[in-house]
Amino acid sequence: MTEKYTILGIDPGTSKIGYGVIKYDNKNYEALDYGTIDTPPNIENSARVLTINKKLVDLIRNFKPDFVAVEELFYFKNAKTVIKVAEVRGAITLTVRQSGVDFVEFTPLQVKQAVTGYGRAEKSQIQEMTKVILRLKEVPRPDDAADALAIAICCANSLQE
Repeated sequence: MTEKYTILGIDPGTSKIGYGVIKYDNKNYEALDYGTIDTPPNIENSARVLTINKKLVDLIRNFKPDFVAVEELFYFKNAKTVIKVAEVRGAITLTVRQSGVDFVEFTPLQVKQAVTGYGRAEKSQIQEMTKVILRLKEVPRPDDAADALAIAICCANSLQE
């Protein structure tokens, strides 16, 4: 039996949140859409999470994903940054849970291993493999969108296990 899934990958950040939507069908991958949810860098985080919530609700309504995959938070040197990203992740988590879509998380290491086979791969290697796996003509831009597509690919790979 062939399994078909639509997966929304999200790369959390502060003012720029990457997203990538893929279709996975029997070990075949197709990019449906990718880009970023942009918010001004100088707005209050409470306004930022509201904007992210609204745009994420629209993405979920439009693509009806079976899974939303989010990269787990990793250590930041700047405490202010980690708090803002954690708040954004909280808004993403709440939005996805309220939508009823399955929510899954992956570490940066898991994403690198799933896309390149090597947990210490460089960003450029991940982007190039994302391009190859999705059969795109060029590396997805911006980087946040490419990362989100890689997260979605990681999720699809985990469904095969």
